[in-house]
Amino acid sequence: MLKKIPSILSPELLKTMQEMGHGDELVLADGNYFAGGRAERVLRADGLGIVPLLDAILEYFPLDPYVDNPAVLMEIAPGNNVKTPIWEEYRKVVQKHEPDHAGIEHMERFAFYDRARKAHATIQTGETALYANIILKKGVVVEE
Repeated sequence: MLKKIPSILSPELLKTMQEMGHGDELVLADGNYFAGGRAERVLRADGLGIVPLLDAILEYFPLDPYVDNPAVLMEIAPGNNVKTPIWEEYRKVVQKHEPDHAGIEHMERFAFYDRARKAHATIQTGETALYANIILKKGVVVEE
């Protein structure tokens, strides 16, 4: 074990985040998302919700400051009356870690799937909220 690394971040996830370059994308998928058919690299985070995982990831993972929206959410399908209070929780977490780069866009469901297929990795979580999938675009680390 290492000091100050939250146990919610698996060794495989830490390694994956370290390997990613600027502009690479990471998908955090809810429990209903079928990552097996949509991703080449799938990391398992069964039993974990996305909000605490997102919070832990963004402690170490810089978001891309060169795009308006370094985070992407899947839009609700037309005619579906699902409520998505988790989106507001995501906004708060992103704002906490990246106050200057906290833009979040919404993408049509099938366009989201297409984009997610090209991601560096997908983390399959146990999140139960509907439409809780989120894509994060990695930025650069700037030493101050």
